[in-house]
Amino acid sequence: MSALKLPNGPQTHPWVQTYQWLTNPLEYMEACAKRYGDIFTVQLRQNVAPEVFISNPQAIQQIFTTDPKQLDSGESAGVKSPLLGQQSLLALDGKPHQRQRKLLTPPLHGERMLAYGQLIRSITEQVTSQWQVGEAFSALSTMQAISFQVILKAVFGLEDGPRYEKLKELLIEILNPKVPIVRTLLLIFPALRQDFGAWSPWGKYLRVRQQINELIYAEIRERKAQADSSRTDILSLMMAARDEAGEPMTDQELRDELMTLLVAGHETTATTLSWALYWIHRLPQVHEKLLQELDNLGEQPDFNAILRSPYLNAVCSETLRIYPVTMSALNRVVKSPLRIGGYEFQPGTLLIPSIYLTHHREDLYPEPKQFKPERFLERQFAPYEYLPFGGGNRRCIGMAFALFEMKLVLATVLSHWQMELVDSKPVQPVRHGILFVPAGGVQMLVKGKRLQNQPILQTSSSSA
Repeated sequence: MSALKLPNGPQTHPWVQTYQWLTNPLEYMEACAKRYGDIFTVQLRQNVAPEVFISNPQAIQQIFTTDPKQLDSGESAGVKSPLLGQQSLLALDGKPHQRQRKLLTPPLHGERMLAYGQLIRSITEQVTSQWQVGEAFSALSTMQAISFQVILKAVFGLEDGPRYEKLKELLIEILNPKVPIVRTLLLIFPALRQDFGAWSPWGKYLRVRQQINELIYAEIRERKAQADSSRTDILSLMMAARDEAGEPMTDQELRDELMTLLVAGHETTATTLSWALYWIHRLPQVHEKLLQELDNLGEQPDFNAILRSPYLNAVCSETLRIYPVTMSALNRVVKSPLRIGGYEFQPGTLLIPSIYLTHHREDLYPEPKQFKPERFLERQFAPYEYLPFGGGNRRCIGMAFALFEMKLVLATVLSHWQMELVDSKPVQPVRHGILFVPAGGVQMLVKGKRLQNQPILQTSSSSA
């Protein structure tokens, strides 16, 4: 492939570029965009296909609407995870991807999704009931505890008990490692995956994964042996689903999709919720306006009413805009010569829609570093201008469920508790694996229980 056909980009050694991308990714991407424009090429890792980052909305629209036969994601685009498995929706492409997507879509949308409302509300109330007035807590840790229970109970359908506790313990160990950078390096550089026994990082990872697999497969076997058509958890609905040929999902497909929903839906939702609590309590005017809207819904509002609340939706949308939990949408690999954004791309090139850079374009979002929910009340953004869940045939299948969970958790917490930020200093995003979490986890102080229409306690937090 002729280098002349690729967009400009940094010419430093691939290992230097990789180091900058690993240690300071947002600033590195912004510096590249400032110097080279909204389509630029980077070389992350040696002997790997060039990666073209794109934050031009029209080019992103082309990517999202191009036939998957010419441009698609999946394992061939480098989307691999030793935890998710080869039958994960993220790793598949072509017809297998279409089949799995059809099977997985119904349980995560519409009335079936709303059926999990009471479970989400109850879990939120149970977790936050442990708060003590006058004590500080980590918003990120609390939201992780809530989203974890939602996944295990609504998606896996597990009841409290030995299997629930063991799976929870193992999943926390594998998803929230004590030294995240080691796990990140293992996932990005396959050559580092060497099993030197249970004491080595990769050896320990493999043994924890094996224990998780045994528990999940045991659950699937029990469900098949004791079929119960009244169950409404997502695993049960996935097991009952049939494709166009009348075939169910295999045990491996069930396992891999469960892990995909867990990994894609746990930490992402928890991170977004902690960011939302940060912004809501950093900006008094946002807090006040949101509480007024929630108070108008009544004490136990209908789940649909929460879902449709305009300002709550705007707050969630702006939270996902300013610091999207993942910097980029899924890689796409060019399968046949393709012209996008004025460039000719040859097969093998990786095209990466940059969520973060697109969300920080001055022409779309004036003062992009400022948190302004009103943007989403004043105009509707196209799916190639606002893309926190990716887009095209690879838009996150759990988007509707994630937004529903976010809105319901926020409505429940804010309606019941008065809180304030422990520190008025701005919180910055830091890399945690492939996600960007708030540094320090957003430390908050419990001020007291809140009654409906109770005046808001004034806080010392300054506006951003």
